[in-house]
Amino acid sequence: MVFVVFNICILLLPISFYLISISYHNNYKKLKNDKFLSLILIMQVVLFLIFKKYTNSLILMNIPLLISYLKRKELTSFILSILIVFYYIYFFSYPVVFIIFEYIIYYVIYYYINHKSIKVVSLIMIFVFLKSIVLTIEIVYFNNSYTIIESFLSIVFRMLVFYLSSYLVFIYLLRGEEMMNLNTAIKELEKEKVLRTSLFKMTHEIKNPIAVCKGYLDMLDINNKDKVSKYIPIIKGEIERTLTLMDDYLDYTKVKINKEEVDIYLLLNEIMDSLELFFKENKINFQMEIPDDELYLRVDYNRIKQVLVNVLKNAHEARDNNKKEMIIKLRTRVNKRFFKIIVEDNGVGMDEDTLNQVTNLFFTTKKNGTGLGTSLSKEIIELHGGKIKYLSNFGVGTIVIISLPL
Repeated sequence: MVFVVFNICILLLPISFYLISISYHNNYKKLKNDKFLSLILIMQVVLFLIFKKYTNSLILMNIPLLISYLKRKELTSFILSILIVFYYIYFFSYPVVFIIFEYIIYYVIYYYINHKSIKVVSLIMIFVFLKSIVLTIEIVYFNNSYTIIESFLSIVFRMLVFYLSSYLVFIYLLRGEEMMNLNTAIKELEKEKVLRTSLFKMTHEIKNPIAVCKGYLDMLDINNKDKVSKYIPIIKGEIERTLTLMDDYLDYTKVKINKEEVDIYLLLNEIMDSLELFFKENKINFQMEIPDDELYLRVDYNRIKQVLVNVLKNAHEARDNNKKEMIIKLRTRVNKRFFKIIVEDNGVGMDEDTLNQVTNLFFTTKKNGTGLGTSLSKEIIELHGGKIKYLSNFGVGTIVIISLPL
């Protein structure tokens, strides 16, 4: 029973580890995974060598070699053959020439059928047939303690175990790889679907202002100064909105960060200074609670500033006209792992449906919004290893929590 358990573990656990690894990394690159599989097959033979006392199976040690032939891995097959030949010569009294000749025959057969279309079952049967001949010679000439019937039954039993084990292990590996390929294909299709949806939405967003411009241009009479003075600013505004949409989209598709040591409190003060006049002109009560201290984080200065300006701009645009005063608060918190920037406003807030979609690409509730700002902000913060979270109650206000790793 111990022998069975050890053999099953050595045959299946490394392959299972291989399949789990390529599944975890989500990126099935053939070259890298082929090298990884070669390493797994070599590991199996090494484990047979290490646990020789508990496996007691010379036949099953050839399964990794057979899989390397089935997967067309010449170098791996050569290395495995050397390891197995070494095992035979070192631990048993078989003639060196006989063992080397056996594995040369295997390689010659493999080389002959390598470029031919041959079924897996057929190749395994060829390998089993050759191995049965070799095993017969071994029993007859090097281990004559068996009777004829015992020798026959021993050969049949071993070949049957070898055939079934080889077939099941290879099918297990093959089906696992097929599932990984299917999973990768599904993910690629999902990415393509998202891209197509994004392009469709972008086309729709660009089409609207262009259609408006065309409509006003059709109505424009250059001899009518009133229409000219009325329509030109509208056309200009629509063109600017289109350009803004294009710039935002380009920013979203080319997000890169260049991290450097930045005093985060100094950055917040600089943002406050740059927006102070804006807050005053728009009669916003801006309150900032940050310590008079220094705290250095590895961040992209311009990108973090871009995110914070976008969050504060959104807070301003969420003004509730039914409230006497627009209040925006910015405060910070530090825990063991994260530095948190909390922006709170008493604007119109969001309902649950809007809150669930707030970071979706092209989603916006603004009349002239592009729906890229919050999505871009989320992308930037995640590239820093952080998170951005939105909490909101309709009619009460919104809280945005930006967490950056210390």
